[in-house]
Amino acid sequence: MRLRWLTIFLDFPPGDFERGVAFWQQVTGSGLSERRGPDGEFATLLPPDGDPYLRVQRVQDGPGGCHLDLHVDQPLDDAAAEAVALGGTVRYREAGEVIIVESPGGFAFCFVSWNGEKRVPGPVAASRVSQFCLDIPPDGFDRERGFWAKLLGEPSGMPAGLIFQRRDQPAPGDRVTGHVDIGCGDQPGTVARHEAAGARVREKHSTWTVMADPVKRPYCLCRAGVCACA
Repeated sequence: MRLRWLTIFLDFPPGDFERGVAFWQQVTGSGLSERRGPDGEFATLLPPDGDPYLRVQRVQDGPGGCHLDLHVDQPLDDAAAEAVALGGTVRYREAGEVIIVESPGGFAFCFVSWNGEKRVPGPVAASRVSQFCLDIPPDGFDRERGFWAKLLGEPSGMPAGLIFQRRDQPAPGDRVTGHVDIGCGDQPGTVARHEAAGARVREKHSTWTVMADPVKRPYCLCRAGVCACA
């Protein structure tokens, strides 16, 4: 698959959208694009430099969460066919615009066309969203990790890495979810800055801190260079 860029989407329920977007704008030092979509449900977080790779969406129902857009330099149908051959399932098609696929573990992601993005943004206040972590039930860990490894290969030049974390315990109907990791040079200072913006600390570890944003979305602040919360 010819992956050229990826976008991390932060998905919010209707009542949490404005508050959630304001928080992520503040902690990432981003501007906000014009709203897009029939109901103004999409927007892009605009970094001070480089090409955007963080976007926000107001979902119609459900708790929200995170998903990925994979920007490919090939027909979207061809990329989706590769994913299906590896165990994925197509859930939605909009001709020439987007194809939504679920991984074997039920994680939804989108194939979209590449528009020339290639400039990775730099850090803001010594921190940057640097990883997307897939949280995988233990029984499906090897299959899910294998799916992504075969689908993506070893892409270079991406604005964020993709890592895999095995959950400790299974749960009925458990599906793969995702969260963002923010690498930071000054971890205590970054924790304090995020708390001042409305986040709270959920867990502290030696090299990372689990946070919750103002709408209770979990994410991690990791010491730069060891940004892996496992």
